[in-house]
Amino acid sequence: MRELTYYIGVTLDGFIAGPADEVDFYPVTPAFAETLGTELADIQPAHVRAGRGGAEQPLTRFDTVVMGRRTYEPALQAGITDPYSQLRTVVFSRSLPDPGEPTVEIVRTDPVERVRELKNEEGLGIYLAGGAVLAGVLLDEIDRLIVKKYPVIVGAGIPMARHEFSPTHFALDQVRSFDNGCVVLEYSRLR
Repeated sequence: MRELTYYIGVTLDGFIAGPADEVDFYPVTPAFAETLGTELADIQPAHVRAGRGGAEQPLTRFDTVVMGRRTYEPALQAGITDPYSQLRTVVFSRSLPDPGEPTVEIVRTDPVERVRELKNEEGLGIYLAGGAVLAGVLLDEIDRLIVKKYPVIVGAGIPMARHEFSPTHFALDQVRSFDNGCVVLEYSRLR
């Protein structure tokens, strides 16, 4: 069975973005970007992969990305209908019009049901790109977490996942620190 991995950056106080979707406060250094860009090349946006000279690199870890409307919309506003063209893209939205992109699937039904179908298909892993509402809905389906914990406190914003009180446990598999003060934590789901 394929695994669903939630890969996300968070502040020390647990927010993925500011109240107005701000993310420009995250400290990113060239060395940090290079390391993660190399290790997780599959899930770099297509224009980033191309800029790194890796547009034609074979996929090794992920072949599908799932996201909510709010995560997808910034690309649309920039005129990009398929920001992860190297991956099969699944967007969950009841209101988003079809972008007319054959490689982008808009799902208007239950995200849990569709993710379970995806997990039962053959292939590489599934990358959950966000956001908080979708992560909360899919919490029981998340098998792995890759959390970039940045050394900043913002005080308010969008949490890592929006859901009712429901303790969900993960085992820590790996911890790495970087020159920008970020710690990347990898977890696997305890079932």
